[in-house]
Amino acid sequence: DMGQAAKSARTVVISGVPDGVLNDDVMNDILVIHFQKAKNNGGDVEEVKYPTAEKGVAYVTFEDQEVVGSVLQKNEHRLEDRRLPRYYPLKVTPYCENVFSSVTAVLDLSVFKYEFVLEDLIQELKKKSTALSFGSLQSNGHISVQGSFPAIKWLRDFLVLIAKSLSEDKNEESKSPQRPKKRLQKHRLTKEMNNFVHDAEGEKQVVVLDTDIYHYMKCFFSKELLTNTDVVISDVIDGDITTLHLQKGSSRPDAGQVLRVKEKIENQSIKLHKSLRKERINFERCVRDKKKYRLVCESVKSHYPNVLFILRDTHIDVIGSSPAVFEFTREVNRKFQSLFQNR
Repeated sequence: DMGQAAKSARTVVISGVPDGVLNDDVMNDILVIHFQKAKNNGGDVEEVKYPTAEKGVAYVTFEDQEVVGSVLQKNEHRLEDRRLPRYYPLKVTPYCENVFSSVTAVLDLSVFKYEFVLEDLIQELKKKSTALSFGSLQSNGHISVQGSFPAIKWLRDFLVLIAKSLSEDKNEESKSPQRPKKRLQKHRLTKEMNNFVHDAEGEKQVVVLDTDIYHYMKCFFSKELLTNTDVVISDVIDGDITTLHLQKGSSRPDAGQVLRVKEKIENQSIKLHKSLRKERINFERCVRDKKKYRLVCESVKSHYPNVLFILRDTHIDVIGSSPAVFEFTREVNRKFQSLFQNR
């Protein structure tokens, strides 16, 4: 999406925003004022996103991309306002694009228009799966949806269940021709939502993940999510996509244990999909420098414990929060350059 790429280039990440000190709307206003001031090398602000998934982090998008460079050149940003009890130092870094695999689909909800108020259906779906981004509902019942693999799969499975339920209802209605057709209201939709989890229970489950997110999960959340004596988890890695197969272990857990483990993995992957960023460090000279890069990355990682780096044949993938990824990548490149200068 060229529009989204252009917006990312006009966006910076702000760390150190005082959390819980003021109302979120007021903090948004203060951030806009700060980054529009000439003394802060600022310019016209298009949008401020605060709060975000990361505590104390905001995203500021400028109308002009050149302002990003100016803001980053300022040595110190101090957030000051009469409504704040004191000044707060801010850390400003470039926005790293979220490059993890996601799915975009166009749904045809017109099949539900005689049974549901489509706007109600969409609102309920938004509440139940905050990881999905919905476009505008078109007059023909089509709507675009974007999200992670688990979120899209959940949506598909749920809509299939709804369609199946409606089909069964129609069969019942055909036995009583005098019964008038009714539009299904919100309580019916909520009931189907609640029944969805119970209908999905089974001894075997499958989870589809982005491979880089799976690697990050294995590194930092393996004990909580992937190591379970009651559930056996096996993985099949195929490029950017990893498929996990979950089934009961020898200890014979209760019927819902496999499903609960699956949901924990999916929920964590959705959180990571929203918060993690990935940057690439290319091997500038030759692949023979791979070992040197690895040693430099290992030395820098002690300062960034929540960053994961993965060595590839021609580059290194760096995965973590946007500020950490930026600082880690910059420090690695700086140290690697100094190695050659000192030869």
